[in-house]
Amino acid sequence: MTIFNVHVIIENKPGISDPEGETILNDLVLKGTHKTVSKIKTAKMLKFTIDEKDQKTAQSKVQEICDDLRIYNPMVSKVTVRVLDE
Repeated sequence: MTIFNVHVIIENKPGISDPEGETILNDLVLKGTHKTVSKIKTAKMLKFTIDEKDQKTAQSKVQEICDDLRIYNPMVSKVTVRVLDE
């Protein structure tokens, strides 16, 4: 068994509003700073440490945990599960 670090990124699907990202962008516009920034999207990240036999098993186990616990709403959220090469 090997210990893997797995990151789960939960973000809104395209077309779903992101009020937090819009607020941050509006703040930049109002301050007149960082004019080259045109869009900001927010996301939530969960960091798992899991002991599994290989990367594929670690990734699928973390995905299963997220699905079982309903950590995200599949109707509005996109989930990315990444096993780090550390």
